[in-house]
Amino acid sequence: METSSAVIETESESVLHHGGCHCRRVRWQVQAPASVVAWKCNCSDCTMRGNIHFIVPSTCFSLAKGSEQCLTTYTFGTHTAKHTFCKFCGITSFYIPRSNPDGIAVTVKCVDPGTLKHVEIRQFNGTKWEDFYVQSSIASFSKIESVSSNNLK
Repeated sequence: METSSAVIETESESVLHHGGCHCRRVRWQVQAPASVVAWKCNCSDCTMRGNIHFIVPSTCFSLAKGSEQCLTTYTFGTHTAKHTFCKFCGITSFYIPRSNPDGIAVTVKCVDPGTLKHVEIRQFNGTKWEDFYVQSSIASFSKIESVSSNNLK
């Protein structure tokens, strides 16, 4: 998987990605382009976890049967974000982000190898969340009509 901060100029055809946590008790699939825009946030939680994630509409994500019983959720601050992680291995392979409560943030490193072809990493200033949210395009990444176009901007 190639990562860069350059503008993605590759095909944005949607593919089915699979992934999950370290112990594999939590498994999911997500329909998303092979080339994605991922976000590296500097908020206290993302910084401590080292999380880099891409956002999809919640309708493009499905949790495998039996996975839900292995999850627990952590919230803080506004309690809008739902930081889900495996009760057994502790990995956050996906969560509901504050920026996109109608979407799912998928942890790039938790996608099984082979389907992500390119990852453009954008910075999100979570330490100044309210100001940066307004000027970023992050909210559009969980909208169905803009899934492909977001990954080409």
